[in-house]
Amino acid sequence: MKKTLTAFGAACALLSATAAWANDKVVMGTNWLAQGGHGGFYQALADGTYEKYGLDVEISPGGPQVNNRPMLSAGRLDFLMAGNLLLSFDNVRNGIPTTVVAAFYQKDPQALMTHKGQYADFAALSDAPTVLVSKDGQFSFWEWMVQAQGFKNEQLRPYGYNLAQFLADDKMVQQAYGTAEPIYARAQGADVDVFLLADNGWNTYAATLETRQQLIDENPELVQRFVDATIEGWVNFLYGDHTPAYDAIMAANPEMTVEKLDKEVAQLKALEIIDSGDALEQGIGAMSQERIKAFHDLAVSSGIIDEGAVDLSKVAASQFVNKGHGLDIKTALTGN
Repeated sequence: MKKTLTAFGAACALLSATAAWANDKVVMGTNWLAQGGHGGFYQALADGTYEKYGLDVEISPGGPQVNNRPMLSAGRLDFLMAGNLLLSFDNVRNGIPTTVVAAFYQKDPQALMTHKGQYADFAALSDAPTVLVSKDGQFSFWEWMVQAQGFKNEQLRPYGYNLAQFLADDKMVQQAYGTAEPIYARAQGADVDVFLLADNGWNTYAATLETRQQLIDENPELVQRFVDATIEGWVNFLYGDHTPAYDAIMAANPEMTVEKLDKEVAQLKALEIIDSGDALEQGIGAMSQERIKAFHDLAVSSGIIDEGAVDLSKVAASQFVNKGHGLDIKTALTGN
């Protein structure tokens, strides 16, 4: 009997080990150092959701000296948290076979920031003496602001990712990321207004999740598991106990603190970046081909991209989202 039990125990240990080994290895890259805006990924990793879905996930942070974007097409990453759809359009235009499979931000956090009460609304900013915009912004959303929103190139000055000019001039308007510069400005004593471009017609998705088209073709079931697990990660991060994610983020980026993360998450919620629009009924990560086309048309009409340069059929695959995944978890956590 003892031998039988010993053999049975050994067999169980072997099965357990085999199950652990069977988890699919996945390497996912982010677009910057670990922060609250990556919370759903770190939550799913730290609270065991990825493991529950049979995934052994490694998160590879981006940063000032790290460009994760080419790592995806090179096969060094399996998934990439990208920026907005302009980057995806560029990939298609350049023949890079990557595809968007989810959009975790329903709104792009790109914004304009002003001193509190200086301007009545977004339209009034087109009459501001100076608007600080980065070089990248000048070739993307600024073109739309000039063509469609009444801004003038005479207002434009370069933004060097330093708040000194803004803090010294009450009339100054500057580019801001909704979950970053407003927090930094307030920490230095400046009360601010934040005008999201998304609330004024800039209708791109952001924090898109990209993978290689090859992985979609060869292993769509793995893509689905990763998307579903990440959706659950975002729901739990926003509405449940996000302590596991906080701990993982602070371990990956020692400059983060609980206070900083709390402020960032508060901004994500206040600006309705993630759980808004179609996500309210179709689940976090939702996206539609119609909206992708609408943003494409906006980019064309603003002169950001050329008509006919992008094959829209290659930009995104929406079959992995829009299924209401995670809504039951949100209801259980919030009662709504």
